[in-house]
Amino acid sequence: MKVARILVVDDEPQLRRVMKAALAKQGYIVGDARSGEAALEKLREERYDLIILDRNMPGIGGVEACRSIREHSDVGIIMLTIRKEEPDRIEALDAGADDYVTKPFSMPELLARIRATLRRSPMGPRQGTQRITFDGITVDLDSHHVSTRGTDVRLTPKQFEVLNYLIANANVSIPHAKILQAVWGPDYGDEVEYLHVVVNQIRKKIEPDPSRPRYIVTEPWLGYRFQLPSGK
Repeated sequence: MKVARILVVDDEPQLRRVMKAALAKQGYIVGDARSGEAALEKLREERYDLIILDRNMPGIGGVEACRSIREHSDVGIIMLTIRKEEPDRIEALDAGADDYVTKPFSMPELLARIRATLRRSPMGPRQGTQRITFDGITVDLDSHHVSTRGTDVRLTPKQFEVLNYLIANANVSIPHAKILQAVWGPDYGDEVEYLHVVVNQIRKKIEPDPSRPRYIVTEPWLGYRFQLPSGK
């Protein structure tokens, strides 16, 4: 079984030591960095499966570091933040984070969110072909490759998982909580803002007019429906 490699990025030495010890005890291979700059340098030299990234650090903060990482990597990212306000949480997700945890946090909560972020298996198996093509858009469910009219589209892992799940249940209205629990894990369900942010990100990448979505349709007060064009 593959052992996940996790990079802990925080400017508090004591917190880094505690997290490294707890994660190593769970069998993970753990590295650490004290700043966003150090994390970006380390990522150029080593490969990691997940990054735990503090939002508030001197120099390059977590949000800026997250955006820089997302320019070239689909690695899982969990943002640590002391802010509970919704705009700050949405900023973290919009920067490309898969999840966030508010300080102070319990280690069992962090471990649960790590497991959810590391989960990469497709949700909702389809029968037959694993490549879906419609209106010039191609989604390869095996390679996680998406293109629109011949142009490659980069999706983060969570964005692809949401798209995968919606396509696997095409033309069916799915409640917010069901999508959250399928993609993020059974402990999720109330974090509707997660889903709104990710769906808006996907729309910007595949919809001809994201303000008037044709494929990922909002079901008011319920959830979303992926409208697969007839004959596909």
